[in-house]
Amino acid sequence: MTRSVFVDGAAGTTGLEILERLAPRDEFALITLDEAHRKDVSARRDALNEADFAILCLPDDAAREAVELLNPAAGTRVIDASSAHRTDDDWLYGFPELVGRERMAEARRVSNPGCYPTGFLGLVAPLVRAGLLPADWPYTVNAVSGYSGGGKALIERFDAEGDIAFRAYALGLEHKHRPEMQVHAGLKHGVIFAPAVVPAYRGMVVEVPLHLGAMDGNVTANALRTELQKFYAASPIVTVRDAGPLDEVLLHAAQPSHDGMTLHVRGSEDGYHVRLIAVLDNLGKGASGAAIQSLNLMCGLPETSGLRLGSAQ
Repeated sequence: MTRSVFVDGAAGTTGLEILERLAPRDEFALITLDEAHRKDVSARRDALNEADFAILCLPDDAAREAVELLNPAAGTRVIDASSAHRTDDDWLYGFPELVGRERMAEARRVSNPGCYPTGFLGLVAPLVRAGLLPADWPYTVNAVSGYSGGGKALIERFDAEGDIAFRAYALGLEHKHRPEMQVHAGLKHGVIFAPAVVPAYRGMVVEVPLHLGAMDGNVTANALRTELQKFYAASPIVTVRDAGPLDEVLLHAAQPSHDGMTLHVRGSEDGYHVRLIAVLDNLGKGASGAAIQSLNLMCGLPETSGLRLGSAQ
């Protein structure tokens, strides 16, 4: 059975990568608009309601407007890659490993996770659920991303200026990713989020440092790792590394496209400190790859179909 898919906002970074993954696949027929009609409301409305699936790769307000264009009778199922609906109870959060593949298969409205929250939640949410980490702890998230995560404007800035080695931002301590981190990890407090951009086009490292020795109980790094390995044991997309040697985690300027995510748990010898580390592609499992994974499950297809998976750090 062939399903029709319309990517609204296909000219953006996420949309282009979604199209690259869908184009070779005969399970899908792409509905496209030419440049003259790409922003035409009437043409977009027709495409949205004609499609079996719509994937919204738009700014938040535009994504909300696109949803308003949908006729409920048309039956279009939606994956929204913006942050407009990530904490909306009427939308399923698009992280199948956390929300369940069965729920994803039945979902009508799916909100694609943010790239940084994917790393944070992949590490923390299972451990909070298992009672190994407290829900009322003041968590900190340190992260770096390739500059493609900032969209066309930031890509153009990095390409034009050429000498930016490190760009820290969200210094006002507010960011649109913080609510979804708190809500979907089940936390009492909002996180301190310290993101930065480095001169690599793609790739991302998300780290959560922990003072285990200051927490109640006697949880160890090995216990955290074991729980994550158990949680993701059936996942073909998320890998939890063993406790072997690891001296460094690298992002390369020419980082390859990848739709998986690798998790590390590194503890100090005295057991007091732990670093939880997620390595992923901000355009892969952090955006386009996640949308394709959800689309596959919503269509009853193997979740890895069309994904770029292979060796990762």
